[in-house]
Amino acid sequence: MKKLILPLLLILGITMLVAVESAPSEVVGYVKYDCVVGNNLVAMPMVQPFATTTDFGAQFGEDINTINIYNPAAQDWEASVNYGGGFWDPELAVATGSVMLINATNAVTYYSIGDLPAVNAQYSVIAGNNTVMIPLNKSDLASTALAGATMGDGETVNTINVYNSAVQDWEASVNYGGGFWDPEFVLSIGTPMLINSGSAFDWPAGPRNVRMSNSK
Repeated sequence: MKKLILPLLLILGITMLVAVESAPSEVVGYVKYDCVVGNNLVAMPMVQPFATTTDFGAQFGEDINTINIYNPAAQDWEASVNYGGGFWDPELAVATGSVMLINATNAVTYYSIGDLPAVNAQYSVIAGNNTVMIPLNKSDLASTALAGATMGDGETVNTINVYNSAVQDWEASVNYGGGFWDPEFVLSIGTPMLINSGSAFDWPAGPRNVRMSNSK
């Protein structure tokens, strides 16, 4: 999956400069996900008018056949299937910050385009596997080592998995302790990940985020 970002960092910089006059939600940008035939891990970092997998899937027509959302409570993926004609079943909830594993029948480009969220997503991680995304205000978390250091006490998460759609498989960055992760992957805002945690914590830490529950 190739992910390019509209001068979003520039937009964020401009937002800080005009914050007195404009709320962050008034700034529009996009994150671009180029998806291949097969599975692709994407996220919804921008504010978009999608509340369900039916809403999200409608932009692709028949070009994607499944939207999978991870349910940490069951430690498994839940699949919303495209039966054609705009009918998806079961219909699952999506929101800003959602991470989705989509299966494409044709190469597609997904644009998460819309307002910057007024506050950024925060994930309630539980012990086990969880899907998360690098929030738009965390451009400093540019590698698995840097992101992992902010998760719990830095030793809480033992694996950060990113999906390599080119080979249709997961690639794991493993925490060997003391801040050493191998292999160390490059991350950027909007990067979706499947992390494995030994305990529960909120990520990123901070009081001004919109929390996304990882339990159902």
